[in-house]
Amino acid sequence: MNSIENYQNFINTEIENLSLPKEPIQLYEPITYFLGLGGKKMRPVLTLMACEVFNSDFTIAKEAALAVELFHNFSLIHDDIMDEAPLRRGHETVHEKWNSNVGILSGDALLIIAYQKIATYKPALIGELLPLFNQTALEVCEGQQLDMDFESRNNVAIDEYLHMIKFKTAVLLGCSLQMGAIIGGSNSKDAQELYNFGVNLGLAFQLQDDILDVYADQNKFGKQVGGDIIANKKTYLLLKAYEDANSIQTERLNQLAEEKDTTTKVNGVKSVYTELDIKTKAELKMNYFYEIALANLEAISISSSKKQPLLDLAHFLMGRDQ
Repeated sequence: MNSIENYQNFINTEIENLSLPKEPIQLYEPITYFLGLGGKKMRPVLTLMACEVFNSDFTIAKEAALAVELFHNFSLIHDDIMDEAPLRRGHETVHEKWNSNVGILSGDALLIIAYQKIATYKPALIGELLPLFNQTALEVCEGQQLDMDFESRNNVAIDEYLHMIKFKTAVLLGCSLQMGAIIGGSNSKDAQELYNFGVNLGLAFQLQDDILDVYADQNKFGKQVGGDIIANKKTYLLLKAYEDANSIQTERLNQLAEEKDTTTKVNGVKSVYTELDIKTKAELKMNYFYEIALANLEAISISSSKKQPLLDLAHFLMGRDQ
């Protein structure tokens, strides 16, 4: 099996060598710009790894890996517009560098190119890949809409939140793995277990992100610690705090939501979290999904040595500094 770095180098080269039209420049230049902003390329890496688990030639999953990465970038361009985000990976977002209309069209073009990649496979494979990709794409959109809906709701339940992050984040990890497995020649049961592995790993990863946003070392974390608290974002930690709080603690959380001083706000919410032992409760839920993911991987009918790279990747993703 190849290393994660080898997969990343392979997919980066393929992206650099994408043959995009030159005109109209306002459509294709933003795509080239955005694809060049970096990123870990974890989703296409998952596709290539899953393929190599079942087939010695991982390159046969190249087009599917590209489809996953192009779709992911399409969603990021549109997310940035909806969030009015000025930066992505430390650089100007497409709608800031150009404008929102350019961002919308460039994102749309990326989505279409992703489908073109899937269409390169033989009809029998397309018949398996396309329904999975379609369902995942729709679920990602549903997850994004739910996330936006939650911004104006004060009665979001934890189960609703978990459903949202499953669709917005986790299903694309599952899809990436299942497509690679299908192309590699796995049976349907193993392909489904890999999908489940990806979804549960994605849920654990997002819950870890919620925890890191509050408790990470600022020197090691890639974004502002406490940013979710400042933005009144409904994370697992906040929803769990409201679920477990008494009336006095609930009132404090409500007051802190209106607090303008960010330091006071972050420290105040963290104080309530400490009283309710929210970090421990969030870690328990994170580990719950992580253990299910490992059980999914264990259920696949291949040798332990072939599973090891996926296990290593899971440990890598869940081993971020706190």
